[in-house]
Amino acid sequence: MSQTVPSFAELLDSARHSAVHLEMRDVYAVEEEKTAVDAWRRDGTVPAADSEFWREWVELVTRTVKRGVTMRRARIVSEPVSEYIRFEHAITPVNVAAGEQVRWLPRAHACGLALPGSDFWLIDEKAVGFNVFSGDGQATDPQYTEDTSVARLCAQAFAAVWERAVPHDQYQLT
Repeated sequence: MSQTVPSFAELLDSARHSAVHLEMRDVYAVEEEKTAVDAWRRDGTVPAADSEFWREWVELVTRTVKRGVTMRRARIVSEPVSEYIRFEHAITPVNVAAGEQVRWLPRAHACGLALPGSDFWLIDEKAVGFNVFSGDGQATDPQYTEDTSVARLCAQAFAAVWERAVPHDQYQLT
């Protein structure tokens, strides 16, 4: 793995055709989401698309999609879903409105799939940014590679998940 890890903006700005993201955790505890998660827990409030919470992401996705890049996100989730996954589901309409395609795959339907050990972004099927998390969901040191065998594994894993997964507007939380 490379020592230089591009930011999300650098990764997505480098995309020419596709940017896919596979999420496989039931709990994320990243600091940037704490206020939004707390508000949602308190009263079901979710951040608006034009809020500070979303502003940079929506701008990044919008400019990426406008260049003709297809953005897809797949989430493998345990059922019944965790509280955090309920939060993610509640905020996903903003991802979709910005231009991402999002699908959900119950973990029981992922049996038999070869999956990498960490969440990842795969750019143009050649560059992989791994999001690495601690056991309690804190982001740790990300990793990056352009190793063709790793990129191929991630592309195959994402394609297999995407094929089995349910589009966001059809996925029912359990």
